Amino acid sequence: MKDIACKLLIIGAGPGGYVCAIRAAQLGVDTVIVDSRPRPGGTCLNVGCIPSKALIHAADEFAAACGRATQDALGIKAGKPEIDLAQTMEWKDAIVTRLSSGVSGLLKKAGVKRLGGHARFRDGRTIEVETDTGVQVIHAENTVIATGSAPVELPALPFGGRVISSTEALALDEVPASLAVVGGGYIGLELGTAFAKLGTKVTVIEAAPRILPQYDADLTRPVMRRLKEIGVKVLCDTKAVGLTGKGMLQIDGGGGESRLKADKVLVTVGRRPVTDGWGREELALEMQGPYLRINHHCQTAMRGIYAIGDVTGEPMLAHRAMAQGELVADIVAGRKVEWDKQAIPAVCFTDPEIVTVGLSPIEARHNGHEIRTGTFPFSANGRAMTMQADQGFVRILARADNHQVLGIQAVGKGVSEMSAAFSLALEMQARLEDIAATVHAHPTLSEALQEAAMAALGQSLHA
Repeated sequence: MKDIACKLLIIGAGPGGYVCAIRAAQLGVDTVIVDSRPRPGGTCLNVGCIPSKALIHAADEFAAACGRATQDALGIKAGKPEIDLAQTMEWKDAIVTRLSSGVSGLLKKAGVKRLGGHARFRDGRTIEVETDTGVQVIHAENTVIATGSAPVELPALPFGGRVISSTEALALDEVPASLAVVGGGYIGLELGTAFAKLGTKVTVIEAAPRILPQYDADLTRPVMRRLKEIGVKVLCDTKAVGLTGKGMLQIDGGGGESRLKADKVLVTVGRRPVTDGWGREELALEMQGPYLRINHHCQTAMRGIYAIGDVTGEPMLAHRAMAQGELVADIVAGRKVEWDKQAIPAVCFTDPEIVTVGLSPIEARHNGHEIRTGTFPFSANGRAMTMQADQGFVRILARADNHQVLGIQAVGKGVSEMSAAFSLALEMQARLEDIAATVHAHPTLSEALQEAAMAALGQSLHA
């Protein structure tokens, strides 16, 4: 094949990669994007964020329908429902196909050249791509490494057979009778909760003293309470040792080793950056632990080579990768910009949902801040009551001296949709008075944000 020359080459068509490609092409940059997957969108769109939220929604609908089969507080009665998981997965796949086709269309519209295949560096300016029709050599002035991350595999529980990752969990065509979830982080709890609502007997095994250890205990208590309500058994301070015969998983907790029934074992102990397999050894890149080291321009240690997304470290979030992708596109196009984001929201789609933006109270105090905090419970919010969603709260914290907001957290039904307002408050360097004085529509969940700010000022009205 004839060699290709371009100003920008992007390795990986996940959220960060495809956003970078579209923006760069829109700015007039000659752009090529390479990915080994048949469809763009990376893990997030194909086997992560989008399909998992589809499954969570289906599980919520099924659980609600099951509730209608018994005495319901709303007075709604219906027959006992059934779930056809294969049909559910078809619906989920249709959403993924629709979105990935949309991304393909956007890349084409912007004028991005796409190549399917495995990319590998020969040197800092030359990349070869193994395609179905042979090796394509690309000479690029600038290259973006957007290779993402992959599930961490446990030596005692390698993937295969009954042991599955989130990818296989999102492709099951039958509801398993029993499921052991190894890892009580957000991925394991999101999927574990969904399958529990579909009728699976779920057990969560977490090595730490509590679930979701990255969040403070106040935020996780409502989640733990809900897990118990839907019959999920949680074993903390416990490790999965390995499989035994006849569908059993051996575990080691405080009382010694024991076994539990597990038709499927879902391992969700984290994700690792994909830093191998694309020729890193041919480059002079610097590492920061397991990640590629970058500066505030997303530049690596080599001129003209950038890195974005999961491969650059925490937080491993699609929206962070997208923002980095836009930044790099602007830089390559000649614009003078740098990474100066004040807040990156994190959302855990458990039941109830958790949102965190900025600092927690513990983090703020650790950083030397004297703070004021305000909390407002959804049990005092009219809209939450009408939605049967009065569990949880909104919490805000600000500097004690000038009341600048440092962080906002919430746990409750549907609070993920409030994350943009939380982030905007930090990005605009809002003060408690700004939020308290902003008119919030009534009745909405968002009033809890205003009330939390008022509580921090000692002016609470409804709690």
